[in-house]
Amino acid sequence: MGNWGESKTKALRWASVILVELGRGGPVLILLQFLYFGLPNAGMTLSSLSASIAALAWSTGAYTSEIIRAGLNSVAVGQREAAQTLGLNRSDTMRIVVVPQGLRIALPPLLGFALLILQATSLCFTIALPELISAANDIGSETFQYMSVLSLTGLMYALVCIPATFAVNYFERHLGRHD
Repeated sequence: MGNWGESKTKALRWASVILVELGRGGPVLILLQFLYFGLPNAGMTLSSLSASIAALAWSTGAYTSEIIRAGLNSVAVGQREAAQTLGLNRSDTMRIVVVPQGLRIALPPLLGFALLILQATSLCFTIALPELISAANDIGSETFQYMSVLSLTGLMYALVCIPATFAVNYFERHLGRHD
């Protein structure tokens, strides 16, 4: 049946491969710097918020597309063959058989990746986007209490990420129960 996520148009396939590999291969910090400081050399200027959204979306889209592709491709070929035997067409097979099973497999890695992206938002301070780390840095420069302010900032991230990590682990155990 072939690869279910592959375009028949060669140019589209190559463009998507290049975008995905650059998004996965380039660190978010480099993508931020490229979009905010590099694009003005090409005559295109983005605000720090727009550059942050674009860089995080590029990286997130690249990784999540690969996670979802892997989840869909992990569905046993026998499932697709059974659907074909039952007379389901390609789109119904995807909608009824492959996507539900593939997303169940892909959900835990997607949730784990969401935590990494939450943490990656702290890099946006490098292009002057006001966020938690830049606020902590501003407070530290006013009070000269950098260590305590940055420790509190780290604790705030931990208060969000640690419970979310437990939730991801719960979903991994719960969703994997039927294997």
